[in-house]
Amino acid sequence: MSRAAEAKRTYPSPRGGYARHACAPLMIAEGPPSPTGGRKLLDRVRSEIRIRHYSRRTEEAYAGWIRRFIVFHRMRHPSEMSEHEISAFLSHLAVGRNVSASTQNQALSAILFLYRKVLGIDLKWIDGIVHAKRPQHLPVVLTTEEVRKVLLELHGIPKLIATLLYGSGLRLLECARLRIKDIDLAKEQLLVRSGKGAKDRITMLPSSSKPALTKQIESVRTQHRKDREKGAGWVELPGALQRKYANAGRDWAWQWVFPATRIYTDRETGEKRR
Repeated sequence: MSRAAEAKRTYPSPRGGYARHACAPLMIAEGPPSPTGGRKLLDRVRSEIRIRHYSRRTEEAYAGWIRRFIVFHRMRHPSEMSEHEISAFLSHLAVGRNVSASTQNQALSAILFLYRKVLGIDLKWIDGIVHAKRPQHLPVVLTTEEVRKVLLELHGIPKLIATLLYGSGLRLLECARLRIKDIDLAKEQLLVRSGKGAKDRITMLPSSSKPALTKQIESVRTQHRKDREKGAGWVELPGALQRKYANAGRDWAWQWVFPATRIYTDRETGEKRR
């Protein structure tokens, strides 16, 4: 079966939805074949993103949009396309897929990153794009009493997380990524690392959440001790700390406040992590 036939069989029409596109393998080489084989295009994309220390969510989002862009144009290599094909894809998102303005802008940012940073192609101004409309509406803000009623319906860890989101002003991922060393119960402070804009900040810890948070920390301590006895107990470390401090990923201070319920084995290091 030819590559074109295989692509047509494996990847349905973009009008049939994008869920399968994002999960299917994308066999697009970065350019002409080389004696060493060369890396695939998406490998280059991920490499350029990691060099610039973008977040993992940005990496996944950009790779997904680049994949969809290529599939939309029947597996053509991006170097063979230009402003016209980009405009057609973005207009399709607004008209055919009815995406929001922010989603369309994210897709454009991913494609521009591909051309400018990965392929080294400087695109001219893209004309003829049908822009998605950004709705104008006022935000919905709950009253103190409404928040209290919501919290009364929650229990356990979900309630603790919701209390931190409301009382400390944390975003959901910021709360999920809290580590033991980020909590100062004595000063009633939380250290948020690499928040929006890759910035650190200190925020207050609600006094009402201290008993539940203390109980959660002790529960995690017990779990971590059992994990270490089983040869696990590792967590992912930010940046290059994994190479600089080989055993820090097993230290208590770096453990997650809200660890996953399951252990996985990291493919690169072989470590058993939560």
